[in-house]
Parts: sequence; C-alpha cells; structure tokens
Amino acid sequence: MPDFEDVELGDEIGPMETEATDDGVEAFCQVWENRKPNRFTDSESATKVGLPGPIVPGIMAMAIMTRLLTDWAGAGALKDLDVVFRQPVPHHKPLTVTATVTDTRQEDGENLVECDVMLTGAEGERYVGGKAIIALPSSAD
Repeated sequence: MPDFEDVELGDEIGPMETEATDDGVEAFCQVWENRKPNRFTDSESATKVGLPGPIVPGIMAMAIMTRLLTDWAGAGALKDLDVVFRQPVPHHKPLTVTATVTDTRQEDGENLVECDVMLTGAEGERYVGGKAIIALPSSAD
C-alpha cells in the first residue's frame, strides 16, 4: 500500500487484466439474486433487448474496477467510485482496468487521491470510465 506522500499527479495504477466468463457472471448473478435467464446470462434474452450477446452486469463491472484500486490501496481505502457506462461489457473478451492519479489533497483530516479509472477492451473499446477517490495513510503516521 503506498503512502500519500509517495503518490504524484500522473502516476499510473495498473494495468490489471481480466476476463468476465459465463460462469463468473452466472455466479455473480446468483449472489446478486438476479433471476435468470436474463440479458447477463442468456443469449436469447440479450438479443431480445438488442444486445449482441450476454453482457456483464454494471455492478459487476464496477466491482472489477474496484479490485484494481483496493489491490493498490488496501481494503477500505476506496471512498467513492463514480462511473459512466459507455457501452456494454461483453463476456469472454480481454478486459483491462487502469487508473491515473489526477489530484492529491488533504481534506477533513484525510489524505485523498483522486483518479480517473477506465475499463477497456483489447482493441481500445472504452466500456466504463469514471473517477475514484481513495484515502491513503501518511508516512508521518
């Protein structure tokens, strides 16, 4: 886990590479209690609503993005994640999560790091983008 003083504007976090599998999405939907068949787990349901195939649930895409940030900063460090879904996230495609530090500040007794975070595909597809705020410890503590 980095100390606040070691983080600079423009620092890159990641990349983290992953893939959403049918089994992984199905397991997520079971925990989430989202009944199937649905656009996340079933090709026919997905095509009925105009999708090319099953997609990753938005909340699962956010969880994937969160993993990059908490692996870097530690559990409980993520204060906020605000995202915009640009296009559906497909199953069985390489996914890359990256973040770039855009601000560091001390506010209300916390050492905050703000990042732009992005979930992209292997061919440059921009699936989900947003901002995250992370609280880091100080080396002086």
